[in-house]
Amino acid sequence: MKKPHIVILGAGYGGMMTAAKLQKSMKANEAVITLVNNNDYHYQTTWLHENAAGTLHHERTKIKIKDVIDSRKIELVLDEVICIKPEEKLVKLAKQELTYDYLVIGLGFEPATFGIPGLEENSFSIGNINNARAIREHLDYNFASYHNESEKNAARLNIVIGGGGFTGIEFAGELANRIPQLCKEYDIEKTQVRLIVLEGASTVLPGFDEKLVAYAMNSLASRGVEFINEALLQECNSDSIVFEKDGKRTELPTMTTIWAAGIRANTVVEKSGFRTNSGKVEVQSDMSTPDFDDVFVIGDCSLILDHDTGRPLPSTAQIAIQQAEIVAHNVKAKVRGWKLKTFVPNPLGTIASLGNDDAIAVVSGRRLFGWKASVMKKMSDNRYLLKLGGLGLLMRKGKFNFFY
Repeated sequence: MKKPHIVILGAGYGGMMTAAKLQKSMKANEAVITLVNNNDYHYQTTWLHENAAGTLHHERTKIKIKDVIDSRKIELVLDEVICIKPEEKLVKLAKQELTYDYLVIGLGFEPATFGIPGLEENSFSIGNINNARAIREHLDYNFASYHNESEKNAARLNIVIGGGGFTGIEFAGELANRIPQLCKEYDIEKTQVRLIVLEGASTVLPGFDEKLVAYAMNSLASRGVEFINEALLQECNSDSIVFEKDGKRTELPTMTTIWAAGIRANTVVEKSGFRTNSGKVEVQSDMSTPDFDDVFVIGDCSLILDHDTGRPLPSTAQIAIQQAEIVAHNVKAKVRGWKLKTFVPNPLGTIASLGNDDAIAVVSGRRLFGWKASVMKKMSDNRYLLKLGGLGLLMRKGKFNFFY
């Protein structure tokens, strides 16, 4: 009898945890499992802002897939997903095609540029390891070049972060800590460097607890971060940006624009003909698509509306990991003919790092500031590593410097 073929697309938080759970819970002779990913490593997306700022080496963020996945139980295919043909149960990759009986889509996100002129060509995004490395190297190059030019160019030392959401604020916190080191290394006065967060809303971290937002802004401002709120980016050039605030357009010289103001689900999902809402699949209670009960969607590509507010659940690592546990169970249930489970989100809290031993958090309804919130952030990251790869992975990749 032919074994059913389970294909998992993407080794992000959702895909990787789904694979790990299936590996532990299914017998080797029950199914053929294939994990498809561009690279031979998984990475902690929530640490990329540290890699980009240069406060954490990118090798710490990488996790070799073979260190978690048993090749005797799951085949790893290194390839790019081009499209999915759900009617044919077929996945077209750049180098080959795969047929499946059950499919898990965890292809992650892409930057959303909203058609802003020049943004795609002239800005950076913190979307993956290579993006983060490019930002770090670009920052080093600009600081190193400042004194080597006949005329000092302020644009090299003006750093603009477009977007005051979690990614933008966490990156600002790390960079605020890194800038003094860069200034010392390249003999630059810190007062010559500008680090600016440009946010379209009236405040950064929109929707977050107001007292925590005030704490975050004060903490970052004390380290030199400037905030320009209610400002909309109009264009992005190689050596400047143009933004509009209060009806006035302002041009700001900069050679470094980090875009952190929008993401969208991987466009492969929409292009493959799935029914989507804002590019995401509004999944059923068991995490399957409305039209294909053999296809499950997870993480950034899935849309789940909160029953109480009617708003989409945030696409966080925490939610993706919880989804993975249900999806792994339901795929196994499909193979074994069991009853499927319903996904019920269990928010454990929200934490935003502000760099080093500083953070803000809401955990079990309690506000946490400073080092206490920072400890919670590191504990949350360590908990994921433990769940994914056990004590060995935690000891190799975990963060244990809770106090500075």
